[in-house]
Amino acid sequence: MPVISATVTTADGTCPVTLHTPDGAGPWPGVVLFVDAGGTRDLMREMADRLAGYGYAVLVPDVYYRHGRWEPFDMRTVFGDPSERARLYRMIRSITPDMMETDARAFFDFLQSRPEVKGDRFGVFGYCMGGRMSVTVAGRVPDRVAAAASFHAAGLVTDDPTSPHLLAERIKATVYVAGAQDDDGFTPAHAETLGKALTDAGVEHTIEFYPAGHGFAVPDNLPYDEQAAERHWDALRALFDRELSG
Repeated sequence: MPVISATVTTADGTCPVTLHTPDGAGPWPGVVLFVDAGGTRDLMREMADRLAGYGYAVLVPDVYYRHGRWEPFDMRTVFGDPSERARLYRMIRSITPDMMETDARAFFDFLQSRPEVKGDRFGVFGYCMGGRMSVTVAGRVPDRVAAAASFHAAGLVTDDPTSPHLLAERIKATVYVAGAQDDDGFTPAHAETLGKALTDAGVEHTIEFYPAGHGFAVPDNLPYDEQAAERHWDALRALFDRELSG
């Protein structure tokens, strides 16, 4: 798949991105892939290539760009290494909802400026923290998001005033949420709270749990589950085909 490396100017600096497109002239619907806690890496770009093969222009931003040239994480060992785990959590916590919003606006402006991309409303999807980002962005930048998907995310329902579920009344996108089994970060009770908020707000949505652990969709995560991962690709493609390809 063709891949373009570029930078996007945000409110806080310059964010490296790659844009993955199908072969051919296009233009195609645009989507943003919000990475998991491990950050932007070759694996995430390979996942973007796969989605591009379905007919989408996929933007992969380095959401940790404010940290400069940060050292990549090894997702197979990071949670067993106290210092690396602490570094990971520091970087996760460094991205605030306000940053998610301003970054997303810049990413959407970039997509809209590209000749490979059509339309002015986009898809967003992500894994782990990226799934939380996707729902947050759908609520904070509602006029630009047509579809939002979240996979094995934690923190969609919290007691914090910035909890994503509290944005339900602002969301205009169709929302798809796939939780992991036995995940304290997104429990059946959280799903019920989120579902009620979306229903009360009139948001078209699907919330379901896959019979796999947190990290099931991402191959370098230890709980990766091939069957669940293929199911997630089917669900993601169906969502974007329905909401973005018109």
